Amino acid sequence: MIGRVHSVESFGTVDGPGIRMVIFLSGCPMRCLYCHNPDTWDPRGGTPATVEELLEQFEKARPFYKKGGITVSGGEPLMQIGFVTELFEAAKARGIHTCLDTSGITFRPDSPGILAQFDRLAAVTDLVLLDIKHIDPVEHQVLCSQPQAPVLAFAAYLERKGIPVWIRHVVVPGITDRQEHLYRLGQYLATLKNVKALDVLPYHDMGKVKYHSLGIPYALEDVPPLSSEDARRARAVILQGFRDKRAENSPKASQ
Repeated sequence: MIGRVHSVESFGTVDGPGIRMVIFLSGCPMRCLYCHNPDTWDPRGGTPATVEELLEQFEKARPFYKKGGITVSGGEPLMQIGFVTELFEAAKARGIHTCLDTSGITFRPDSPGILAQFDRLAAVTDLVLLDIKHIDPVEHQVLCSQPQAPVLAFAAYLERKGIPVWIRHVVVPGITDRQEHLYRLGQYLATLKNVKALDVLPYHDMGKVKYHSLGIPYALEDVPPLSSEDARRARAVILQGFRDKRAENSPKASQ
């Protein structure tokens, strides 16, 4: 199977445990207002590549990836779920740790055919970095031009499968930085038993130049980047919601 690869980062340190080869695939149905990679949207973009070519590139630097592995990102990598599955199956056969960075937007629990595809991929996926864009379904639609329901359905699916999840959440001034929404996100995460980490990412506008060069209007033209301090405060609110919900559901609380 041929995949459409936007780019490859050979020394990734923030996309899963250890040092990783990060493969960015082309194609994405989301149109997040803060997206900094509009050049990954086109599913016909990128460069054709085979599983063998990518694994050959990994093997050349394998000593550096001893405690890492392969992460597939995007765009939205699940738009090429067949290719990702073949890559992960081949990687697992070589003892390589596999990580999927996704929004889960293509998940359809009511489709037996799609569910079978996800089951095959889940069997060879060690870790999922799940990007939750917004906890409010109405605001999610506004922010991403896509419904929230598939994302939460995918999160529930990963919990049933027992696949470890790292949550990612971008905090954007005036959009996802409201304390009410941050607290609700924490409460929701507390209901999932497989969440192992939380990355709260401050919004930045470094992708603005790409929009200008591509002739695409940038919706957040006047939105300032979020400071690291504000990102830390946002994370604290999420964690407070998480702790409060866990305490509410603890056996002692029910006595």
